[in-house]
Amino acid sequence: MNAPLPDVKHAPARGHDGYPDGYMSGFANEFATEALPGALPAGQNSPQRCAYGLYAEQLSGTAFTAPRSHNRRSWLYRIRPGAVHQPFTPLKPLKAEAEGQGARIVADFGAVPPTPPNQLRWDALPMPTAPTDFIDGWVTMAGNGSAASMSGCAIHLYAANRSMKERFFYNTDGELLIVPQQGRLSIATEMGKLDIEPFEIAVIPRGVRFAVELPDGEARGYICENFGALLRLPDLGVIGSNGLANPRDFLTPVAAYEDREGQFELVTKLNGELWRADIGHSPLDVVAWHGNYAPYKYDLRRYNTIGSISYDHPDPSIFLVLQSPTDTPGVDSIDFVIFPPRWLAAENTFRPPWYHRNVASEFMGLVHGVYDAKAEGFVPGGASLHNCMSGHGPDAETFEKASNADTSKPHKVGDTMAFMFETRTLIRPTRYALETSQLQAHYYECWQGLKKHFNPEKQ
Repeated sequence: MNAPLPDVKHAPARGHDGYPDGYMSGFANEFATEALPGALPAGQNSPQRCAYGLYAEQLSGTAFTAPRSHNRRSWLYRIRPGAVHQPFTPLKPLKAEAEGQGARIVADFGAVPPTPPNQLRWDALPMPTAPTDFIDGWVTMAGNGSAASMSGCAIHLYAANRSMKERFFYNTDGELLIVPQQGRLSIATEMGKLDIEPFEIAVIPRGVRFAVELPDGEARGYICENFGALLRLPDLGVIGSNGLANPRDFLTPVAAYEDREGQFELVTKLNGELWRADIGHSPLDVVAWHGNYAPYKYDLRRYNTIGSISYDHPDPSIFLVLQSPTDTPGVDSIDFVIFPPRWLAAENTFRPPWYHRNVASEFMGLVHGVYDAKAEGFVPGGASLHNCMSGHGPDAETFEKASNADTSKPHKVGDTMAFMFETRTLIRPTRYALETSQLQAHYYECWQGLKKHFNPEKQ
């Protein structure tokens, strides 16, 4: 946080279900936490007078009439209501627009250039040379739908080298799934603090105000901005009651508040445009809260990986962490899938991902190590895009190695962490993504070395 530690008030969580601090036993559960004893009202949400002279404010992430199992809202008890700030004015465009590279942030993907059917891959985003905080360090690479229609997603990269100083942000357009690749993030939110590092993720709900500090001085990573239905854990079906991402490993923050006055800036993003307002106090002034609409984090290293122990390579849906469902059962707006360390044991099987063409579109990133379907070129911090029906799979070197491997013995895919944002809708790259120097012009060459092995005389 921006304030010295003595100005920040923390308290342990007081959960209705009696689980340990930060335990998240399901996204529909009710959480309760207070930084001052008695700050949470008993038996009602908005008493005539709140304790300590606080204001009651409801933050709703779904329609009031959404089914109980899907309804998300929290009650905040804060020093000042969220309405207390000066009028918003446009925040001037940053460097990408000035250099003619297209908009730095995009929220309407009906207005981007035509989408090429080529396989696309990018090098990592370079660290900025000028002072750049988490919000100024965003650049939109691709997406679909629009923020205005509340459907689809935007995929951003970020690179930053400065903590947010006297500045706070909230996103009106959607919830943010943040995947660090390099450098830790200390995210101070209205509802408490989340510290994340590479191999962890954080989700910041639509509308929640926050600021990001960089404990390591610089940071880089990925963001999936979800315009549609809120992310949730997938059902397990025939897997049973355990496996994949277990609910107990998702952590929510405990109440912490700043009681600071001064000259601060509040920034928001609405329909892809950044706006700023002067605010005379820290908006991270929530003393207590209860509800089920809150930021959360998850350690990807805790993922319980499912795989084949007989033959064949299973579909990547077995690696699903979070999903944004649609009105079509089994078809999601966004799937967040990871490829973590795991054992491969399938016998007489081509163990890497097979060659495939999907109705779904795939945007991949690499947090650490080497992805097992590519020998080179796919680097940590980099990304690839394989759109609907775009043929892809292992490169020539990986194919030859896997085709001649001894599959009578298990093999550990160890030092790695890759992920995929998969959608049912075409992922459209932005002008920036198609023109940046990070685009690998010769990516297609990784498949050109695949040899013809066909021999009609020999099975």
